[in-house]
Amino acid sequence: MNIQIFQLGLLGTNCYLLQKDGEALVIDPGGDPETVLNTIEENNLRLHAILLTHAHFDHIGGVESLREETKAPVYIHEEESSWLTDPSLNGSELFQVGTISTSQPADYSIKPGKHKMGSFSFEVFHTPGHSPGSVSFWFNDDAVIFAGDTLFRQGIGRTDLPFGDHVTLIHSITEHILSLPENTTVYPGHGPATQVGEEKRTNSFLI
Repeated sequence: MNIQIFQLGLLGTNCYLLQKDGEALVIDPGGDPETVLNTIEENNLRLHAILLTHAHFDHIGGVESLREETKAPVYIHEEESSWLTDPSLNGSELFQVGTISTSQPADYSIKPGKHKMGSFSFEVFHTPGHSPGSVSFWFNDDAVIFAGDTLFRQGIGRTDLPFGDHVTLIHSITEHILSLPENTTVYPGHGPATQVGEEKRTNSFLI
C-alpha cells in the first residue's frame, strides 16, 4: 500500500491518500483538497471512501469539495455524525475560523470492527478522549495505524476542548494502540509519524 501525506488547511492537518491496485482511500481532508484531487486524477485512481478520524474543523474542511468531485461516500463515527454541519460542535465557531461545514451529513456511520473496501482491508477502533467519536484505522497487513488526534510523536491529543476527557484518551491509547506490535507505524493527525514501540518507551505522557 502506498501512502501519500498532504498538509491541508489552516493547521496543516495530515491528510492521507492510500493507494493500492489502482484504488484509493482518503483520510481526513482538512482543507482545500486540490492537490489530493490532482493526484487521484493523474493516477486514474478509483476513490472508494473518505474516512474521518473525527469531525473537528481542521479535519473536515475539504470533505465536501472532495465528495462533490469524486462522488466518494463519507464515513464517520455515529457519535459525531451531527458535527459535520454544526460549527458549534466541530469547533469552527470556538476558534473563530469561520463557519466550516460540509453542508451535507456523512453518508455512512463507521463502526468498530473489520472492514473491506475494494482492495483495502482494515480494522476500526473507537478511540475517544480527544473527542467522543474519534476512531483509528488499523491496516494490519501493512503494520500502520491512522490515529487522528489521539496519539502523536512524543505527545497525545488535547482534551481541553468540549467533550474531551483525559482519562478516556489514555485508556484508548493503551487499549487500542500501545497493544499493537511495536513496529506498527502511527500516522497522526498532525506532525511526523512514529512507532508504537518508540511511544511506549519514550512518550512522557504515557510512562
